[in-house]
Amino acid sequence: MTVLIVGGGIGGLTLALSLHQIGIPCRVFESVPALKPLGVGINVLPHAVRELLELGLLDKLDATGVRTRELAYFSKSGKPIWSEPRGIEAGYRWPQFSIHRGALHQILLDTAIERLGADNILTSHHLSDWAESADGIRADFIDRATGAPAGSYDGTLLIAADGIHSAIRQKLYPQEGAPIWNGRILWRGVTRSKPFLSGRTMIMAGHEVLKFVCYPISRSPDADGNYDINWIAERHMPPTYQWRREDYNRSAKLDEFLPWFENWTFDWLDVPGLIRNCAHAYEYPLVDRDPVDRWTFGRVTLMGDAAHPMYPIGSNGASQAILDARVLTREILAQGEVPAALEAFEAERRPATTDLVMLNRKNGPEQVMQIVEERAPNGYGVVTDVLSQQELETIAANYKRVAGFQVEGLNAKPPIVPVPPLSLLSNAG
Repeated sequence: MTVLIVGGGIGGLTLALSLHQIGIPCRVFESVPALKPLGVGINVLPHAVRELLELGLLDKLDATGVRTRELAYFSKSGKPIWSEPRGIEAGYRWPQFSIHRGALHQILLDTAIERLGADNILTSHHLSDWAESADGIRADFIDRATGAPAGSYDGTLLIAADGIHSAIRQKLYPQEGAPIWNGRILWRGVTRSKPFLSGRTMIMAGHEVLKFVCYPISRSPDADGNYDINWIAERHMPPTYQWRREDYNRSAKLDEFLPWFENWTFDWLDVPGLIRNCAHAYEYPLVDRDPVDRWTFGRVTLMGDAAHPMYPIGSNGASQAILDARVLTREILAQGEVPAALEAFEAERRPATTDLVMLNRKNGPEQVMQIVEERAPNGYGVVTDVLSQQELETIAANYKRVAGFQVEGLNAKPPIVPVPPLSLLSNAG
């Protein structure tokens, strides 16, 4: 029998590749007519990169992404708050990658088509219903564009990897309603520009009300020495702001938010220049959902953003979906294609991701910027005048602990899926 995976995003495709790795047949169903590389940049943390490398994807990631060297926090005036090495430079056995989300998705999709076959990646298949029997499950699909039936498929398990607007979660929790907006808007884009700091640095500047994040996502420069720089501008809007709640991803108008960043020209980064020179930007609300007390219902379970949508703080959204896929694969390998495997998966992953959702609502490791803003709104000489080194280190260490990527612990941890990896990592930087 076959595991049915609803959703062909990063989590769903990672699960498909992982199940293929252990010899479990699976099929991926995606609502859209064609899977296309969309979005902007993301970071994939070492604990998740490890899992992608064990699927044999190191060369493809290295050909496309940037090995993040450091993460650095700055005040709204560009003064240093905290920096730390990342990936190999931090002592991990695996790198951290800054990469275009669409490029990562394309890597996973191409690999899934190659290994599973194109006939197991079905588009224009939107889940409409399912029915469970003693030894399996039947899922019904429609073409969402036309409403016409798209077929019914039998399987052993049904996995919801269909994101924050999950059709399966909506049926399991019909009273839940729309995702929760916290009053913050993100404007995101990619601009061709000169490198800054180390050339492989991810920076965050500002505070809770007004923040700017950027990092390079292209490995090599163009003829003019420019790289693709991914950036995110964020503002906590006043209570009177009327956001069009039906729009979760729309084209941004630069003049609507550029004025708030016009003075953010630092000696190491021109923030208004990055915004002004962007060819096309997008607007997103910062949304998540309240954690639920159950993911698994018989032969059905939730994973990724369908299970635990969280704020994009700490670079953990895609990473946690990848970890979900690997833990679920391990349990299916250990127990078979049965509800007990789904329950064991949930028992491990739901408490961990619940903690992360709640920590991200408190700004995760980025809270250092808000603390500095509150204590020294008019600036400071050196950051330790307002925030002790111990406070800085404690905040950073606590987030790594909750998110599961402490250096020593991760390096010593055995593989999640106990099978020989398809490719071994070289530590060469």
